[in-house]
Amino acid sequence: MSSLHPDSVAHASPLNATERDALRDAVARGDFNPDTAAQMFTRRRRGQETVEIRPYDFKRPERIGKEQMRALETLHEAFARSYGAGLSGLLRTIVEISVEHCEQISYAEFISRLPNPTSLNLLACRPLEGHFLIELSPTVIYPVIDRLLGGTNREIFVPQRPMTPIETRLVQKLLERAIGALGEVWQGLHPMHFALGEMESNPQLVQVVPPNEVVVAITFDVSLVNCKGPMRLCLPYNSIEPLMDRLNSQSWLAAGRSKAAPDAEQRLTRSLSAATLTVDAVLATTTMTVGELRGLEPGDIIVTSRKASEPSVLRVEGRSKFLGRLGQSRGRRVLQIEAPASRSAPKPSGISALPGAS
Repeated sequence: MSSLHPDSVAHASPLNATERDALRDAVARGDFNPDTAAQMFTRRRRGQETVEIRPYDFKRPERIGKEQMRALETLHEAFARSYGAGLSGLLRTIVEISVEHCEQISYAEFISRLPNPTSLNLLACRPLEGHFLIELSPTVIYPVIDRLLGGTNREIFVPQRPMTPIETRLVQKLLERAIGALGEVWQGLHPMHFALGEMESNPQLVQVVPPNEVVVAITFDVSLVNCKGPMRLCLPYNSIEPLMDRLNSQSWLAAGRSKAAPDAEQRLTRSLSAATLTVDAVLATTTMTVGELRGLEPGDIIVTSRKASEPSVLRVEGRSKFLGRLGQSRGRRVLQIEAPASRSAPKPSGISALPGAS
């Protein structure tokens, strides 16, 4: 029995009547090109230099579209800004967090990139199945702990050991703020409830999905004073698969604009209520020369044209808000508010210093 070469299968297929007529007409006109015909009726390509060839790794199948990946990246850029602002308020210093890259890889590859020891934490993401993972690098944890305990972050030593119970408790405070910021940004896509689960220092002991399962790995760059380090977020595909239809730039942005979170106003009110303000009371304002200022001595009295019976001005962050009377209660100076202040601030009045007055 004779065997056929794989390339001869295409030549052996018969032509129908229409194709035979078209071929005869082309030969009669002189339009027939054997090279072109070879390309049409063979599996071999000619002119490989014009063909774009892209490598494809079957171990890392791309199950998430580019538009959905862009939507996830944009979503977590908002998380980075919100979490960075929260840490800045907690640490009383500037903390900058940005998305370094967002990619889909296998779970085994994600775990292999993590240092040991580290802080790898499970996040329950109800109503979705499974868990998210958030990892804080030791190069981020120990500068933050040093800052929380009153350090200056000038000389930070990063120990190669699991965290102590006190350090673990401090890291939980950081993760609680991360969970709050993550819940806010995912609220526009789907109502989510995140809860902090177990914490593990050895990444190899955490197996939430099979090693070859596709996950979305988002790496953040955390900058704190003179320290810098990574933070990583792992989203297993089987957990976020029910939301894939919503993960495009048009749908979730439109959902975020159409309706706000029902408790957004209450959360904003609670956040503003905890803000600190500088409040002071102004008895009188005046001007003086540098020579008069240099000539003041202990016991001198500054005389202004403002009457003692006039109300004082209560200022909030440098702005006049109320008028009130100074007094004393339980050994402390107090100000009793009487009326809102007018828009015009107290005008400067003349001054004269009485040397030696008591």
